[in-house]
Amino acid sequence: MPKVMVSSGNRWRLWLRVATWCMAAASTAFATREIRRFAFTDPRFALKDVPARDMAANGIVVEGARYASRARLIQVFAPDFGHSVFKIPLAERRRRLLAVDWVEEASVSRIWPNRLVVRIRERTPVAFANLHTGFLLVDAQGVLLAPPLKTRFALPVISGLTVDQPEEERRTRVQTMLHFMNELGRAADSVSEVHVEDPSDLHATVQMKDRAVELWMGDQNYTSRYQNFISHYEQIRNRSETVSTFDLRIDGSIITK
Repeated sequence: MPKVMVSSGNRWRLWLRVATWCMAAASTAFATREIRRFAFTDPRFALKDVPARDMAANGIVVEGARYASRARLIQVFAPDFGHSVFKIPLAERRRRLLAVDWVEEASVSRIWPNRLVVRIRERTPVAFANLHTGFLLVDAQGVLLAPPLKTRFALPVISGLTVDQPEEERRTRVQTMLHFMNELGRAADSVSEVHVEDPSDLHATVQMKDRAVELWMGDQNYTSRYQNFISHYEQIRNRSETVSTFDLRIDGSIITK
């Protein structure tokens, strides 16, 4: 087998090419390290470190936060004040934002040279949760929310939720209430409280013109059962003025209790 001869000129060019690559790699690594050091240490990239209730004074713009606690939001970024925005672990800060009451979704972006923009989507309450310890708000996912001060919500009350329930169980019960309310349409405006202690046997307190009545609705055919009750209500009221609880769980029937 003939030997492959490599001339000294070719060998010299090979070593020169390898040396050039090594120098380029070393230069790139050095430049990257210097840029990183510059971005991490130059004060022009640092968030301001001033005591303030307004996060904008520290270089953080918050969008979409109406009910979320400003103090809790400031706590999330407190370790970053006075430090470069490029050292901030954005994913970790987003994770901590999601733990703040009322925050459903959040994003954090760096804005040149030393600002952050925090965009928040807050949860939407759908009812007041009647708990043993008092009332909290609850959203469609079953997440309990502290009512904000000086804010009023025109929402029905839901009974059958507890703080100790798994969130999935609370979500199922809230979804049962929402399904009931959606089926009633505009008539849902007269519903003041929905009981979902047993989601398969829902009953609700409904405000009529002259009084509040309790309607046992079961777990299906809410629209037809309610309409059947409304169409016979005047007749029922004239005959039984004192009765306020009605069982509608058998389609086409109204049973006084």
